[in-house]
Amino acid sequence: MKSAYLYVRVSTDEQKRKGYSLVEQEDHLVKHCQLYNIKIKGTFREDFSAKDFNRPEWKKLIKAIRKNKHRPPENILFIKWDRFSRNVEYAYQMIRTLRELNVQTMAVDQPIDFDIPESIVMLAVYLSIPEAENCRRGLTTSDGIRRAKKMGKWPTKAPIGYMNRTAPDGKKFIMPKHPEAEYIKWSFEQLATGTCTISQVMKIANIKGLQCGRSHFWRILRNPIYCGIIKIPAGRNEEEQYVKGIHEPLISETLFFQVQSLTNKKNNKLESREALKSVFPLRGLLSCPWCGGKLTGSISQGKHSKYAYYHCLKHRCKGRFRAETLNHNYEEKLKHIRLRPEAYELFNLILEDENIFTRQREYSDQRRAILSQISIQEQEISKARRFFLNGRIDFDDFAKLKQEYNETLIQLNIQLCNVTVKLTDCKQNNNVWQYSDLNILQSYKEQDLRGKRDIINLFTPTSINPFTKDFDVIHVDKVLSLVTKYCE
Repeated sequence: MKSAYLYVRVSTDEQKRKGYSLVEQEDHLVKHCQLYNIKIKGTFREDFSAKDFNRPEWKKLIKAIRKNKHRPPENILFIKWDRFSRNVEYAYQMIRTLRELNVQTMAVDQPIDFDIPESIVMLAVYLSIPEAENCRRGLTTSDGIRRAKKMGKWPTKAPIGYMNRTAPDGKKFIMPKHPEAEYIKWSFEQLATGTCTISQVMKIANIKGLQCGRSHFWRILRNPIYCGIIKIPAGRNEEEQYVKGIHEPLISETLFFQVQSLTNKKNNKLESREALKSVFPLRGLLSCPWCGGKLTGSISQGKHSKYAYYHCLKHRCKGRFRAETLNHNYEEKLKHIRLRPEAYELFNLILEDENIFTRQREYSDQRRAILSQISIQEQEISKARRFFLNGRIDFDDFAKLKQEYNETLIQLNIQLCNVTVKLTDCKQNNNVWQYSDLNILQSYKEQDLRGKRDIINLFTPTSINPFTKDFDVIHVDKVLSLVTKYCE
């Protein structure tokens, strides 16, 4: 080896822990070159992580080597292989690249003769140990951060609106940083009103003095730390957790979750879609009086407001009706459909069978099962007492067993009491049909969208009068026709 480039590297945390300063490394390499009469072609000093080779000084070194198009043999010297890389995969890739450039790498304190095949094993050891150290250090750091967060602390860099501080006893914490904290609080309050969009609030906050971009502003709105809650992501064998923080919150939890509800686009889309469906409960069940096709529903923008219409799906068909009118006319038809007097007795029998006999049987079975468990626990206590009197167990073991059995008995007695109350109420309550004169419209209005669609399927409108916008016929299910009647 007649000449070589010197490469010295240090990361900030290692410099503090081990004292690997750039000056010490360079001095050691210079003495090595003087001892073996090696000419120094250049020195590259790096203050960067070795997790990959995306390092400024290393790029300059490779660029200097590539300048020589004749590719003469070159050498790169460093102290140890962990100065070269702390990632085995990237290290082998770089070694292969350097060989193509006719460059040999060498660690002066961990020399390897690449002409000997067994040296490959030593190289693997030298490269894998630094990576293992990095992985262990990262794991220890992440575990420490998780432990701190579980205690309600924020161990990393404070988010915008807060600043890191150290208490007199040496403990670190975060506290509100003004005026950023006021800007964030104002942003949440403005969004909670529902009168401004996120972009509008962000622009005004930026004018006030909050320095953050759009994506960062979105992260602020989603971060529960501002309401005093610390989110702990899912880890090894641990689910995602939320812990009450010890820091001072900028907003209340109620305000935070209110903003989440208003800014959640997915939920807003689902809610708006469901709200739109509720405007057209008859959609897909109505037939066009002109062409016979099915009617769908949509919202039209008028001059002063929006209007809902049922309209035909076929092209150039003039079938178009105000949704409000058809919905009202359908409800008027349901208003005249009532249960027959004979149906009340039938429903009373069904309720009696369901609410008295079935429930009573269920509660009786639960009561017998609980009484059986109580009997087993009492037998176990008696058995433990005999063992204690015969000297087979000592007093401490007997006391622990007795305490466990007593706690179990307390829970069983509570369950027995609850079941007994339910059983008594079931026997006393006849659960008779409460409605003496029920029309279908009363039940229709109490249903959600799915319930309304079920009723519409049972009492289906078959045709529309195109002039009066009324329904000529409502088809009633055959079974329901036996228990219902139409009353003018």
